[in-house]
Amino acid sequence: MSRLLDWDGVCLEAGAEGLTVSGNVDFEVAARLAECGSTWLAGQSADAPVTLDLTGVDRVSSAALSVLLEWTRRARATGITIRQVRLSAALARLTHVAGLDALLPVVRESA
Repeated sequence: MSRLLDWDGVCLEAGAEGLTVSGNVDFEVAARLAECGSTWLAGQSADAPVTLDLTGVDRVSSAALSVLLEWTRRARATGITIRQVRLSAALARLTHVAGLDALLPVVRESA
């Protein structure tokens, strides 16, 4: 894995499958996180399916959802298929309440 961002307890890594985020994503880091992930996505070939893994995001955060939506827009704009989105339990609940789970290929983690 390649570390793209390590800032204020938030880590973004890129690997063979896609992007992995951990830490408490808030609005102070969200723009930087979105930019780093978007830059990585822009460099991927359109035929490579990508996984977005946010299971390491500790807290419920609309900032994290904003980043996820930005990456989804970037992927679609460049023809990249998002194979799956993995969310922490807290983010999965927020995504469901916001009605976004129907728009994303969210994988339900077994309890």
